[in-house]
Amino acid sequence: MTLQRCAWATHSPLEQDYHDQEWGVPQHDERALFELLTLEGMQAGLSWSLILKKREAFRAAFDQFDYQRIASYGDRKLTSLLADPAIIRNRLKIRAAVTNAQAFMHVQDDLGSFDHYLWSFVDGQPQIGNWQTEAEVPCSSPLSDLVSTDLRRRGFKFVGTTIVYSYLQATGVLNDHVVSCFKHTEQG
Repeated sequence: MTLQRCAWATHSPLEQDYHDQEWGVPQHDERALFELLTLEGMQAGLSWSLILKKREAFRAAFDQFDYQRIASYGDRKLTSLLADPAIIRNRLKIRAAVTNAQAFMHVQDDLGSFDHYLWSFVDGQPQIGNWQTEAEVPCSSPLSDLVSTDLRRRGFKFVGTTIVYSYLQATGVLNDHVVSCFKHTEQG
């Protein structure tokens, strides 16, 4: 029997695995939350499938998304990243990763964890969509507007409402699997 999946996850085994194992699953690990925030920013204007293909290269280039190390990247490391053909070599996005690592740690200092901060917007409970088709799934919402505004206020970059909406989906804050998808009713 073939599992019914969201339509976007049927194009490649990499997308299918990401869909089945991660997307829409509540995430609470600090490093993983930072990784997804960085990857969503890198994806701006590009396809998610491209980012998934480059994910291992990003992990290698960005020290497994160790935000404490990334926060201290200097000019030599930035120059190295800009020369790395295995990743997205966009100066603004790479600098945003460093800025966001610093802001991420400030949130941790202020609120105890980024996990607590992120999930406080939904009282710790995933918001489950009731979408019949992928076309119904929005690219932003009042929640992503709120989180985006607050992240920008805290100094984060590349966190517009569309990027944040995708981030909320990726981290499981929003479960936007269509109702016919086998992951729709799973909570991780």
